[in-house]
Amino acid sequence: MTRVLAINGSARMEKGQTAKMLAVFLQGMEEAGASTDIIYAKRLKIRPCVGNFQCWFEKVGECIYSDDMQEVVFPKMREADILVLAIPVYFPFPGEMQNLLNRLMPLVEPILEFRNGRTRAKFHDNVNISKIALVSTGGWWEKDNLSAIVKFAEDFARDASIEFAGSVLRPHAFWMSEEEEKEREVLDATKRAGFQLVKEGRMTAELLDIISQPLVSENELREWYNAAYGRAKKGLD
Repeated sequence: MTRVLAINGSARMEKGQTAKMLAVFLQGMEEAGASTDIIYAKRLKIRPCVGNFQCWFEKVGECIYSDDMQEVVFPKMREADILVLAIPVYFPFPGEMQNLLNRLMPLVEPILEFRNGRTRAKFHDNVNISKIALVSTGGWWEKDNLSAIVKFAEDFARDASIEFAGSVLRPHAFWMSEEEEKEREVLDATKRAGFQLVKEGRMTAELLDIISQPLVSENELREWYNAAYGRAKKGLD
């Protein structure tokens, strides 16, 4: 059975748009026969990385800190076959998720190679992860607003010498509640993408485009934002 670990980095946890997208994505994976587990970064007690490098050059694979990374995150990541990072745009990352990601060094074995113009390492042999997928949401109109998070996920996979399985992206995600028919279409495609990833090892561009489709015109969304801010600013006068 394929084991999937999802890390939800949203500060809103179960209540956010990221959770809505992640839930149906994992449902599709479960229907394809996978087992799934979710970690919420905000619930964990994680100290920030201080760049000590004990985990690489003194006590290999062992962090200087003993906290929820050691007790919760590392054991689950070692057992997972697919890692799903669920990250909303927060200029660019939520703080708790950034701390968690920075603390992943003990899982990486620093035997370096130079391939395709880039230095690479790999996960330790006791880490089963073979694929990383991204689920990301944002509030602005264009998909490019999510590009910093996509690039991070792609680079993370390359640097760890594992496959990047693709990005499930939902710009202006909050607008789904305004467009019920399109919301159903987006969520159905997201579920199918999760199923497809487990069954076929990939997600088609066709499904990913359905998930990211515009729900409203750029002009209408921009005017909505500006009007909302105008009302808030007027209340301060």
